[in-house]
Amino acid sequence: MKEWFALYVRAKHEFMTNGELQKKNIETFLPSVKRLRQWADRKKLIEFPLFPGYVFVHIPPSSGEFLDVVKTRGAVNFVVGEPGHPTPIPPEEINSLSILVENGEEFDIYPGLKEGDAIRVKSGSLRGAEGILVKKERLNIFFVNISLLGRSVGIRIHSDDIEYP
Repeated sequence: MKEWFALYVRAKHEFMTNGELQKKNIETFLPSVKRLRQWADRKKLIEFPLFPGYVFVHIPPSSGEFLDVVKTRGAVNFVVGEPGHPTPIPPEEINSLSILVENGEEFDIYPGLKEGDAIRVKSGSLRGAEGILVKKERLNIFFVNISLLGRSVGIRIHSDDIEYP
């Protein structure tokens, strides 16, 4: 009987690893969202994994199946509760997540993040800088206050570029 498992993959390899697993006829689920990204010269709708670094696989819980999945290009390891035993994910959770993603409506990835919370910038030119969330402007866009060299700098930043310290 097949179960769902979370597979940890190399950074920025979610879509590639998902494709490689599908070539092996392994059922996968890679929840993703499309977001508008702006560069200096253009705007483009880009697809991002909802859970960066993870792909869900639906396989029988056997060591041979686990090994076949982990040998896939980009795969690192399964999420485990106890060493050596990948933790199955309840099918209801995968089903609910699938419904949420297929709905197509925009949703807040950090619903618990509120004004005054400490954050850290995890990518871009301010990577590693820590700051305080000043305002949630709209879904996935935050206004953050970062103190640098005794000065305070306010920036607008996307949710994909921040993390909790």
